[in-house]
Amino acid sequence: MTHTLHRQGPIDSFEHDYVVFSMSAKNYNEKNSNVALREFIKILSKYKVVNMGDMKTGGMYLVDQDKIINNVQDTSIVHAVFQDKEEVKKALREIKEADLGISVIVTGIVNEVQDICQEVGIERHTVEYSVGIRGKLSRLPEEELLEITTMCGHGMVSQHLARQMLLDMKRGKRSAREVGEILATPCVCGVFNPKRAQQLLEELAEVWCFDEF
Repeated sequence: MTHTLHRQGPIDSFEHDYVVFSMSAKNYNEKNSNVALREFIKILSKYKVVNMGDMKTGGMYLVDQDKIINNVQDTSIVHAVFQDKEEVKKALREIKEADLGISVIVTGIVNEVQDICQEVGIERHTVEYSVGIRGKLSRLPEEELLEITTMCGHGMVSQHLARQMLLDMKRGKRSAREVGEILATPCVCGVFNPKRAQQLLEELAEVWCFDEF
């Protein structure tokens, strides 16, 4: 999986950003996998998630959590985003005990994820990295905005929306929390971290000037 690997920013901005998700493998364990995937997302929802979703149904800022859980399909990819490392550990311990027969992916700083796996008693199978962005880089927005938009790996969070939300914050029209949740809405997979977005925008609002818009 690659859609959660493109998050950008300094390492310390990921201290409270973990994505845990699962999917079945076509022609291998896809048939009737909705049962395991539904139990998986149900377990995750017990803990302190800041976002969750299923690419087939949407994220929790589009639909409620019960609808996400009840509509899981064999072809679903189910996700949850955590701020707290301890909550990730609790969720993974329960998932390990449930032994659902599906692969589990955790996105985060490699050393941090490795520590989690060791403490939970999981042997890490694979590490996947993003090698960056290729192409006409001049068309990309500023790095500060990429830190926000790349939290949606399918590119559904527009740089223009991020700019407008930053402008609304600076003008006092919206709170940082409201802006973070609005930005999470277009990310139908539910992998966008609105709490990290809130923090990044608060920091950005302190240094960006209006004439930069």
